[in-house]
Amino acid sequence: MNIRHSIRHGGNIQHGIGILMFLGCMGILAGACLAQNNGKGTAMEKNLIVNGDFEKGSEGWKPIWTRESGTGRTALDISVRHGGTQSVRIEHAGDKDWSFEQVRQINVSPGDILELSAWVRMQGKGNATLGVVTRDADDKVMDWTHGGKTVRETKDWQQIRTRFAVPQGATSILPRLIGTGPVTIWLDDVALARQDNMDSLRNKNLPATQSIRNDTLEVTFHTASAEFELKDRRTKRSWMQNAGGAAVVVMDAAVKQGGLDVRFLDPASMREINATVRLDEKSPECVLTLKASGEMDGKLVWPAPFASSKGQMLILPVNEGISYPVDDQSLPPMHYCLYGGHGLCMPWYGATDGEAGWMAIVETADDASVSITRRDGLLGIVPEWEPQKGNFGSDRIIRYVVFDRDGYVAMAKRYREYSKKTGLFRTLEEKRKAIPAVDLLVGAVNVWCWDKDAPSICREMQSLGIKRILWSNRCPPEEIKALNDMGVLTSRYDIYQDTMNPENFPKLRWLHPDWTSDAWKNDDLMVGKGGEWVRGWEIETKDGKMIPCGTLCDRQAVSYAQKRIPADLATSPYRCRFIDTTTASPWRECYHPKHPMTRTESKHYKMELLRYVSEGRGLVCGCETGHDAAVPYVHYFEGMLSLGPYRVPDSGRDMKRIWDEVPEQVAKFQTGHVYRIPLWELVYHECVMAQWYWGDYNNKLPKLWERRDLWNTLYGTTPMFMFSRKSFDADKDRFVKSYKTIAPVALATGYSEMLSHEWLTPDHALQRTRFANGVVVTANFGDAQFKLPDGTMLAPMGIQVDGIK
Repeated sequence: MNIRHSIRHGGNIQHGIGILMFLGCMGILAGACLAQNNGKGTAMEKNLIVNGDFEKGSEGWKPIWTRESGTGRTALDISVRHGGTQSVRIEHAGDKDWSFEQVRQINVSPGDILELSAWVRMQGKGNATLGVVTRDADDKVMDWTHGGKTVRETKDWQQIRTRFAVPQGATSILPRLIGTGPVTIWLDDVALARQDNMDSLRNKNLPATQSIRNDTLEVTFHTASAEFELKDRRTKRSWMQNAGGAAVVVMDAAVKQGGLDVRFLDPASMREINATVRLDEKSPECVLTLKASGEMDGKLVWPAPFASSKGQMLILPVNEGISYPVDDQSLPPMHYCLYGGHGLCMPWYGATDGEAGWMAIVETADDASVSITRRDGLLGIVPEWEPQKGNFGSDRIIRYVVFDRDGYVAMAKRYREYSKKTGLFRTLEEKRKAIPAVDLLVGAVNVWCWDKDAPSICREMQSLGIKRILWSNRCPPEEIKALNDMGVLTSRYDIYQDTMNPENFPKLRWLHPDWTSDAWKNDDLMVGKGGEWVRGWEIETKDGKMIPCGTLCDRQAVSYAQKRIPADLATSPYRCRFIDTTTASPWRECYHPKHPMTRTESKHYKMELLRYVSEGRGLVCGCETGHDAAVPYVHYFEGMLSLGPYRVPDSGRDMKRIWDEVPEQVAKFQTGHVYRIPLWELVYHECVMAQWYWGDYNNKLPKLWERRDLWNTLYGTTPMFMFSRKSFDADKDRFVKSYKTIAPVALATGYSEMLSHEWLTPDHALQRTRFANGVVVTANFGDAQFKLPDGTMLAPMGIQVDGIK
């Protein structure tokens, strides 16, 4: 229930909120109304921004700061203004970040509730975020974008408004507008009002804690701080959340039949939210459900992150999977959505010390994300619930599980069971029964080559021992038939997202044959909340500028595939099709009145597209990067092995470039042995083949080629080569060695579960995987040889494979 709604319609505020709560909420609303009407009232209405209407020029504001020198400037503008006689115009031409902020820091107390607002008008492809910098008593920055609210290009003036509570430890805030990318922004009527303090709103008659338990788990809710504590009753180990000061106001908390019921107030929206916690009957698991109604214009960041301790790792399925040591000071704050392949490819995360740990399975992930920040110098992870087309929408559900052993392997196996219950889990063995060509994929190298005469190239590869090949580039019909006869899995690229406006064709250096450009005349473009068409991939013009494609609405995409694919197959007997972007790009909201979508509906139509390719047309189906929503419908993911944040720069455009020098983030995270873990394989190894990204393939960085081969072999996954005929001839022996190292394990384990992965040395240099069919792979990524239990000395960059018959 939204408290504003209850008050407006005379509803009672019950269950111990009391008259003080009611008057406090009324005071907030009244203060907001008085401020909006420029009325005179209490201190709550005072604007804490100095010269927020810019009627005194630049007084109270610092000059613009830009990451790239000389790329930004500000000027007063009397022709474009929201109120008064002038606004300030911010112009930024760079690609990196910028900041326009107040001179004076404002003193605050923990729990203070403030509302910051501004009117903006924006042009350009950049973005802007209104928020505050929080600092502690030692003037140390706690958060650079606390309470941040982001906006993009607008048609007219638009108000940005953010309400936030001051976190524990903060003593001052600095309001500012920041952004990234080229943009022109008019800023006017900036206001900051102190509205209340959370302590005055809190129901002080509640017990300090409320607890529920089963045989294996005890859940305790701390009412003052709105924090949960999970205690494993088998081991007596506890995991306590750390809100850093209460982020919500608890109004009621009671043990009810079957669990714990909580009502709380979100100060950012003044919305009342009902939360229920229900324990599993026997397992150390509980399910938290959030219910509310009404409009929602910002994220709900709750429940709080669990406190971290030194020696722990955060576990996240960022593509194949990664572990972040919580005390690793080289790691920055991070943010991942759960509704697309460039976020978390499975909707779960957790933390472990290597044995014991906890995990969260986000059961309603289509409007959710996670944020990784530091508390007390250690990384922690917190869920964020995003609006569903401007509303709270359907229930938000998260399941917590605690483990006493086996760390991230136990987490992956628990999620594997969950995926089976939800219908996502479908093996390649099952898929092969419907599409026999799936068998050609197992153990096959994915080859991207744009040279002519594919049959002759494949014939030579096979003569050299590279027997199993997925040929991904399109070919003339007679070549496809020849490749099919050779046992090659024939495929081609296709896309149902980017659609260039035909009016721009004369300006472009090249035209893509797979653009769905009829979407412009058919009115099938995705439309954003502000009424603008959603921008997609940018294309270079003849004069060196960039023009964005539009984005085809996912609801409309299947009809385009139904026209294109059958006509193509009538003359070109491909056995496979690669669909670009569908699982890489996020589920999106569409506000077009003819084809509106929520993110959940966007996911549904994306999956219907992939279902049409595989089940409707009987084709082996590949997609980009990957997300487990697509597991029932696809057979391989290009990019699942390539951790998205750590690829070479511009890997999606500059695919063919061979890198002689190794970027630090690639060596450290992508092919280094400290961080990455095979979470995807532990869940879905025998369901979908994971491959490198087409701008991040085995031979992309020759200095790392051997390491990539080891990762492929350890994980039982297939390689990817990108070459010209000339480059293949120049490095023929190396390509053959790569294939012969990797393919036997990929072929032997393609239909088998990965049972386990383990680090055999503290530095993670020696690693081992085990598969259900008895194959065991041990890889040495270090610089020294290791003696294995059977007495074998494993050389640096060496690999030992056992169990292949």
